[in-house]
Amino acid sequence: MQGIALYRKYRPKNFKEIIGQDHIVKVLEGVISLGNVSHAYLFAGSRGTGKTSIARIVARELKTAEIDVYEIDAASNRGIDDIRSIKESVHTLPFESKYKVYIVDEAHMLTKEAWNAFLKTLEEPPSHVIFILATTELEKVPDTVLSRCQVFQFKKPSRKELKDLAVEIAKKEGFSLEPKAAELIALLGDGSFRDTQGILEKVLSFSKDKKVTLSEVELVTGAPRSSLVLDFVCAVGEKNLEKALVALRSAEEGGGDIKIFLRLVLEQLRYALLLKISLDSKTFLSEIISEEEMEALQKTSREGGGITSGTLLEFLNAYELVGRSFEPSLPIELALVRVLSLERE
Repeated sequence: MQGIALYRKYRPKNFKEIIGQDHIVKVLEGVISLGNVSHAYLFAGSRGTGKTSIARIVARELKTAEIDVYEIDAASNRGIDDIRSIKESVHTLPFESKYKVYIVDEAHMLTKEAWNAFLKTLEEPPSHVIFILATTELEKVPDTVLSRCQVFQFKKPSRKELKDLAVEIAKKEGFSLEPKAAELIALLGDGSFRDTQGILEKVLSFSKDKKVTLSEVELVTGAPRSSLVLDFVCAVGEKNLEKALVALRSAEEGGGDIKIFLRLVLEQLRYALLLKISLDSKTFLSEIISEEEMEALQKTSREGGGITSGTLLEFLNAYELVGRSFEPSLPIELALVRVLSLERE
């Protein structure tokens, strides 16, 4: 594969192509069609959820020419001098359009002094100016700014939405994804369209065949083999420390990313717990996991005493520590000791 990055190639160009943000799209379509456009919007949400894409679509739907759209990265233009230049430029009329649209990405990175300089302009901009601020950290945006904007909270896309997106883009690129391969790509995408497309691009670039397998995705992403994850979860259910440690060591020796390993473990532990506490869980889980996984998780949830809410909580805590530990596997080992009640006074 060569050429433009997938996330740029398949960036939504209109509201109909937006996935998972219907609550925002419907409102924006309405205000644009009625001509009730606000002077300032704030788009908040985690990375890769479409904030900048929708900001550009708003500008496009308002028939704003490219020359009248200004994109500012507040992470690198965060000072008072940068804001002063915006304050001066807003008073000049658009070149070719009804509006000048300013898209300020990573708005939370602006300094306190920059915000103070920006407030008056944000509160009473010229009638031909629209500000669209985007942030991944809404809590860092001053309340005085929030009160001057219409705030839209972006949702993380669901796993299914990311999986379907990966499958669709792969197809357009001339590839097909095995269901489990698409599932893993969606999982690793971590609620981000952009990250999912980035992972897919790496996988497609590596693939020597037009049918992408789970093993290829595991190899490219550093994800451990799914069999090791299942072995670990079953060992926890059986309270078998040795078996769990063998699976953990095998994942390490295979060069897999330990944090990804634990993330996959957490998912399987959740499924096992759901199977244990709810008879209805099997119905929706059968669409997510394989028959082999279903059989193993049912067995361990039914017969093993290690599948509890406390177990899941211990490994959730370990997940937060893996990236900060000098030895990535140490938090997992400590969680195993506590879960299996092997710690001695």
